[in-house]
Amino acid sequence: MLVVISPAKRLDWSERDVAMTEPAFAEDAVRLAKTARNLTLGGLQSLMDLSPDLARLNRDRFRDFAEAPGAEALRPAALAFAGDTYQGLDAASLDTDEMAWAQDHLRILSGLYGVLRPLDAIQAYRLEMGSRLKTRRGANLYDYWRDGPAKALRAQAEAVGTSVLVNCASQEYFGAVDLKALKLKVITPVFLEDKESKASVVSFFAKRARGAMARYVVQHRLTDPEALADFDSGGYAYDPAQSTPDRPVFLRPYAS
Repeated sequence: MLVVISPAKRLDWSERDVAMTEPAFAEDAVRLAKTARNLTLGGLQSLMDLSPDLARLNRDRFRDFAEAPGAEALRPAALAFAGDTYQGLDAASLDTDEMAWAQDHLRILSGLYGVLRPLDAIQAYRLEMGSRLKTRRGANLYDYWRDGPAKALRAQAEAVGTSVLVNCASQEYFGAVDLKALKLKVITPVFLEDKESKASVVSFFAKRARGAMARYVVQHRLTDPEALADFDSGGYAYDPAQSTPDRPVFLRPYAS
């Protein structure tokens, strides 16, 4: 099966001694970076609801974004993102064989790069998929990407011989995947915190759990969707009463 996750706003730009690969949509990333570069500082701040300092940082990133960057400006995607999901994924601790399997079965959806493999080389950026960045293709990034991510995921699913995609991405990012073009069975795990007998999603914990689920798929080389029910990282347990085949629910006591 394939598993997809979202990127992160926060980056870890530590040097990594690993061989990197070329993103499939590298030319699109350059094109979008050029578009974002033309925004004023205020326009960029408004586009992503940034503080003045973050707006300046990302203005500089888009200004420096290169068509042919040197190695010093690049980092492998799964190791460069540093948000909650990536704490759960903990890609740096995957061994060589696990990372090789992840390279074929794990994908990161990206507002700038479309779809990334774990070892794809990225330049520093921030561009949320929900951003209303106007391009010749439309008023936002969903218009820009259209069915490109879905077709890329479907092609990779065919390459590894699966018809199942485990969606561990946020609604914002998975919304960029055209389900008609995808033509795969989609399974979306849900992670709930049981607080005072009322189970609900807590974003911080859910993001980390989605990363941990992606790690679980990678480390166990999962091919059978039913095996997802054995996931128990972080104290979560499968809840059959609330689950459906396409929406397995995992529950744990609330931890404040």
